[in-house]
Amino acid sequence: MPKGMVLFDRERCKGCGLCIAVCPRQVLSYSGEYNQRGYNVTRMEDPDRCTGCAFCALTCPDVTIEVYREISPGKGRSNG
Repeated sequence: MPKGMVLFDRERCKGCGLCIAVCPRQVLSYSGEYNQRGYNVTRMEDPDRCTGCAFCALTCPDVTIEVYREISPGKGRSNG
């Protein structure tokens, strides 16, 4: 199973929770930390469960999320 990493632009996040609701593996949650605008920002609660599906990034109305996926050895491009 691929391993993913989700990065948030904390200052642009408005705490709408759409990314939390759409995550199929329940990786995301509110952090309890607030940005300069007073919004409770999202964090990865359980990073080991993230597959990098990017549903969170596709759902975010403010484009505050970047998703990275680790490529397993032997799954990259072939030179043939």
